[in-house]
Amino acid sequence: MFISMTGYGSKSYSFTWGTVKFEVNSVNHKYQDFTVRLPRELMSLENRVLNILRTNIARGKVKLSAEITWNPGAKVPVIDNDSVRVLIGQVRTLAKRNGLEAPDDITSFLMLPGVLDANDNAAEEAALENPEIWDKITLEAIDALNETKRIEGGKLREKVAADLSILEGIVETLKERWKIARDDAIEGLRIRIENVMEHYDLEFDEARIAQEVALLSDRWDVSEEVARLEAHTGRFRQIMDEDSCGKKLDFLIQEMNREINTMGSKVNDSEFRWGIVEAKSCIERMREQIQNIE
Repeated sequence: MFISMTGYGSKSYSFTWGTVKFEVNSVNHKYQDFTVRLPRELMSLENRVLNILRTNIARGKVKLSAEITWNPGAKVPVIDNDSVRVLIGQVRTLAKRNGLEAPDDITSFLMLPGVLDANDNAAEEAALENPEIWDKITLEAIDALNETKRIEGGKLREKVAADLSILEGIVETLKERWKIARDDAIEGLRIRIENVMEHYDLEFDEARIAQEVALLSDRWDVSEEVARLEAHTGRFRQIMDEDSCGKKLDFLIQEMNREINTMGSKVNDSEFRWGIVEAKSCIERMREQIQNIE
């Protein structure tokens, strides 16, 4: 199964104090590269969220971020009445003791530390009291991400499958062309050897010529490379339906490219070499797509 490493997903969850939205996006990467950015109130969840990402995403450069939207009034400061009453009593006692007039306006008292409670710890309390709900939100955001990755992966699979069919056709053409190129090369070599022997008036030995031609033809032979390349393409088609197949396919692409390069270095036939160029171009297109597969 093809799952792209590129995708986006989000999940929102409402609480009495506001709404939290988790967003996760991913791009291609050879390994796991995860980044989690949470607001201050949810910082205690960072390691928990990271572990969920590592467990559910095979590879890719993944970034998860969260944002809190507070409900109206949720962050309105709360006055600590007891603190204000104690402070006012202390100020009045001090003023009376020193013959001063005690202030009637309590606004200045609200600026003192401990009098106003910012009331912004509701999310932090929720994170500590019920951490499982955050697991649920994270997993649902990952599910949304994976859905887009599967859709993109399906498109990539169509492109790779089309190029694989083209490559299989090229390999079959190369195999047939090799039979012609091999016979032409052997006959051409035989003629060149005979011409050299006649030119230098050397003794003609048919058996020795046949032996030399056989030795040289072994160096040109690409039948083993063709057979391995056919095996690689067959295996490639099988692996395409496996889960998390990106790394396996990337390895096979390298092996296929190695066989093609070896064949190109052995055969000088112009038509055969043009087929090699087409095969390499096809493999390169496949490699570019495979780089995006998880």
